[in-house]
Amino acid sequence: MDSSDYYIPTVALLIGLAVKLPGLVKDWRDPLIRTVCLVIALGSAGFFFAAPPTIAAVNQTTGIANFSSPLVYSIISAFSAFCLLLIVHWRGGPPEYVRRVSRRWQAGYFLVVIALVVLFVLGDAPVDRHTDFDTYYATTPFIREMIVLYLLAHMTAALVTTGLCWRWALQVRGWLRAGLWVLVVGWLLNLTFSGLKLAAVAARWTGQDWGVLSTTLAPLLSALAAPCATVGFLLPLVGPWTVFNWRTARTYRRLGPLWRELSSASPRTPLAGRIPWHSSLYVRLTRREAGIQDGLSLIRPWLDGAVRSRAQTAAEAEGLSVGEAAHIGRAAMVAAAVLATRQDLPAKPLIPPEHAEIRTLHAVPLDVSLALRTSEIAAAVRESSAASPAEDGEKSPA
Repeated sequence: MDSSDYYIPTVALLIGLAVKLPGLVKDWRDPLIRTVCLVIALGSAGFFFAAPPTIAAVNQTTGIANFSSPLVYSIISAFSAFCLLLIVHWRGGPPEYVRRVSRRWQAGYFLVVIALVVLFVLGDAPVDRHTDFDTYYATTPFIREMIVLYLLAHMTAALVTTGLCWRWALQVRGWLRAGLWVLVVGWLLNLTFSGLKLAAVAARWTGQDWGVLSTTLAPLLSALAAPCATVGFLLPLVGPWTVFNWRTARTYRRLGPLWRELSSASPRTPLAGRIPWHSSLYVRLTRREAGIQDGLSLIRPWLDGAVRSRAQTAAEAEGLSVGEAAHIGRAAMVAAAVLATRQDLPAKPLIPPEHAEIRTLHAVPLDVSLALRTSEIAAAVRESSAASPAEDGEKSPA
C-alpha cells in the first residue's frame, strides 16, 4: 500500500471528527458523544501511526527499533475497546448493567495494552520493519506472543461488535438500522483483516511465506473498514439532523415567493426584523413563517373575495383541480391586496372573505406561495384587479 492509502483514511476520519466536535463542545458530559469522538480519533490515529513514513519517523525520533509496533497495536486495541463501549452505551439499558459491562471491557483491554508493552520489552526486535513486522517477527519469542495477543484482541472485538450490531439491527428501523448494518459490514472487514494477518503469521510458523496477506490484502480491508465504522456511528446521529435541515431549507425556499410578495406591502418595515447572519435554518424558517403571518394580518383589510373567486373560476376553467384552483384564487387575492396596500388604496373590498377563508389562508402558506410562483392566472388577475381600484380612485374626486 502507498502512504496515501493510510493518510487518506486519516483525513476522512478527521473530517468525521470535525462533524461531531460541535456536539462534543455542547454536550461534553454525554458519554455517548464523548465515546463517538474518541472512537473516530483513535481510528484516525491508528491509520496515521501505521503509515510507513510515520513508523520510520517515530522509530527514528525515539531511537528504539520498532517502537511504532506496540504503539500502533495499543492504539488499535484501544479503538476496539471503545467501539465495544460505544455499542454498550448506544444500546443502553439499566444504568448499573451499562456501567458493569463497560468496566469489564475497559479493564480487559487495559490489561491487553499493558501486556503488549511488557511483551515488547521482553522480546528482541532489533531490525526496523515498516510494513512486514508481523510476519518478520512471527517466530521471535515474546514478540510472537505480542503479535498474536493483539490480533486475538482485535478479532474478539470484531466478533462481539458484529454480533451485537447484527442482533440490534433486526430490532430497530430507520437511520439507526442503516447505521448498524454499515457497522456490521465494517466489523466484518475488520474481522477479515485480523484473520488474514493471523493466517500469515501462522504460515510463518510452518515455514511458509504468506506475507502478501498481511502486507497487501489486510491493509486494504482495514482502509475500507475504518470509513464504514465512522459512517455507521455517525449515520444515526447525523442522518436525522441532515434530513431535518434539508426539509427546513426546502420549506424556507418554497415560502420565498409569498414572503417577498408580503414584504413589498410594507418595504420600510421588514416583516421579521433583522436576522443575524449566523442564525440556523430553523430560526430563519421560524422568523419567515412568523413574518408571513404578520404580513397576512397587515393586508387583511384589502383582501377581496371577488378577486379570489375570479381567479379560482379561471383556474377551474383550465382544467385544474378544485384544490389547486382554490390555492390560485388565494394567491391572486393576496397579490391584489399587497398592491392595494402598497398604493395606499381605500380598504373597501367588494366581497370581504369569510373568517373560514381567512383561517385557511393562514394555514396553507406553502400552497399559496407555490401558486404565486407558478400561476399565470394569479398574476393576471392581480394586475387587472389592481388597475380597477386605481382608476376608480382617480375618478371619484372629480
